[in-house]
Amino acid sequence: MIHTADTENKEAPSTPAEYDNNSSIKAFNFRELASATKNFRQECLLGEGGLGKVYKGTIQATGQEVAVKQLDRNAMEGSNEFFVEVGQLSLLQHPNLVSVVGYCADGDQRLLVYEYMSGGSVQEHLHDIKPGGQPLDWVTRMKIAYGAAQGLQYLHEKTKPPIIYRDLKSSKVLLDDNFNPKLSNVGLDKLGSSADSKMPMQSRMMDNHGYNAPEYTKSGTATLMTDVYSFGVILLELISGRKPIDPSMPEDQQDLVAWVST
Repeated sequence: MIHTADTENKEAPSTPAEYDNNSSIKAFNFRELASATKNFRQECLLGEGGLGKVYKGTIQATGQEVAVKQLDRNAMEGSNEFFVEVGQLSLLQHPNLVSVVGYCADGDQRLLVYEYMSGGSVQEHLHDIKPGGQPLDWVTRMKIAYGAAQGLQYLHEKTKPPIIYRDLKSSKVLLDDNFNPKLSNVGLDKLGSSADSKMPMQSRMMDNHGYNAPEYTKSGTATLMTDVYSFGVILLELISGRKPIDPSMPEDQQDLVAWVST
C-alpha cells in the first residue's frame, strides 16, 4: 500500500465509480491504449523498469501524446489496491513532476498513462547529444537544476508523509519542448517508500550506480538526504558535462564525485 501524498488531505478514489467524478484522471480501456501504442510495438518502446515497460502513444480520440506504462502482472495484488494507489498517484500535482493522466484496469491488464515529455531526458542532452545537436547553454542548465530541485522539494516537504524518490538520476529528469524539467517515474515503486525503505544491494548498485550516497550503498536505508546526494550528482553533471561514472577516463577521474572532491 502506498502513502497518500496530498497537501490538502484529499481522499484518493478507491473504486472505478469514484474515478468518474475525478476529472484529473481518465479511465481508458485496453483497446484504446493498444491502438495508441500500435499494439505495444517495439518501435514505440521508450524504456523498461522494474514494474514494466513504457511506450509512447497517441490517444486516437484526442491526438494527445502520452507515455503508457504497462505494469507487470505481478506488480499489483488486486483491483481495489490498484485503484487506491493510482488515485493517490493522481494527487501528486506539481509543475516539475510528470503527471498521471489516466489508467487502465481491463481484466488482468494494469496500465498507467502519463503526459509525454517530448524533450527527452537530461542524460540525453548531456551525454548522448545527437549529430548536429547543441550542448545545453548555461541558462538552460540552471533552469533545469532549479526546476528539478522544486520537484524534489515538493516530494520531501509538501507531501504527507514525505516521499523518498530513491533512485534519482539525470535519465529520470525529463524535459518538454521549452526545456522545463519534470521528475519522472514518481510511481508506485516510489510511493511505497518512506523513511527506512530498503531494497536489495544488487538492485541499488545496478539501478543507480554513481548516484547513490555512500551510506545508502552501505546500509540500504533510503532517507531524504540520500535523494539530496543524488541531486548533487546531477548538479555536478550539469556543471561539468561529465558522467557520474566514466570508464573511459583515467582511473583516478572515473568517479565524478571523487574527482571533484580531490
